[in-house]
Amino acid sequence: MLTLRQIEIIRAIMVTGSIAGAAKLLNVSAPGLSRLMKYTEASLGVRLFDRRAGRFVPTTEARHIFNLLDSVHGKIADLQAAIADLGRGTSQELRIASVPSIANVMLPRAVAQLRLRYPDLGLDINILKIEEAIDYLLLGRGELVAISSRFDHPLIEFALLARGRLLCIVPQDSPLAARDRITPAEMAEHPLIGIDPRDPYGSIMAAMFTEASIDYRMNIKARFGTTVCSLVAAGLGIAIIDEFTVAHNAVRGLKSLEIDAENAFYTYAAYRNDLPLSAYAEQFLTLLRADMTAWSQRSRPMIRSAAEHRP
Repeated sequence: MLTLRQIEIIRAIMVTGSIAGAAKLLNVSAPGLSRLMKYTEASLGVRLFDRRAGRFVPTTEARHIFNLLDSVHGKIADLQAAIADLGRGTSQELRIASVPSIANVMLPRAVAQLRLRYPDLGLDINILKIEEAIDYLLLGRGELVAISSRFDHPLIEFALLARGRLLCIVPQDSPLAARDRITPAEMAEHPLIGIDPRDPYGSIMAAMFTEASIDYRMNIKARFGTTVCSLVAAGLGIAIIDEFTVAHNAVRGLKSLEIDAENAFYTYAAYRNDLPLSAYAEQFLTLLRADMTAWSQRSRPMIRSAAEHRP
């Protein structure tokens, strides 16, 4: 049996007509190539080349073999090109989705890093509500959803992305912008723009006021964090928002304040547990998790718990 290396050497000699030419073509030493050629002919029990005036001429018996070798070499070249295409993402597509809070800042950053790794990869990105994630995955519309909460489902796996926290956002020109922290009681004194208490972040927000026995009223409710941010920047009130929506100072005209109350939450990547993730989806998950975790940890050392502020 010929190895791929032997096929490559035989073809190189056939193309160049000499050991020296083949060695130069393959960027190897001529003596080593000559020894391997002699070993190959001895192993096959067939003389593949006649030596004529320093040239290597295919023997009559071996001409048919050379035609087959050339075909095999072409297939190998096609295989190598296909592998290279996979490495660049050529003719491939990754379909992913995210809830708006992660899609606003963190998802584009992860996608930008993914394109550096797979520059030719096609991408199909959807923005979903949490309740739409099940159909998206089970109907095969995409591989993975970045999501802000988890639930029990026999066919869906939830991999932890990052731990986050809620922040209070205020207009940049508000008197509150001079502060770094705020309590639930102080927030209740201002017009509050909020999200539905039935949403994952909304339930955490409501719990902060309930546990402190504070009544609060939301004059404006909005479903998506980007809308909430725009309303606050327009001076219509203050709001409680997740840190990933406003990460990297993505939203202008706002100041983020730490909240002196328990407000941690967890984000996840949801995908089907009965199907393997593609290499592209796995890489995206790794990049998104790393960036979200790095952002959360980078800002967390500056936070002191509410307990540290109590006398």
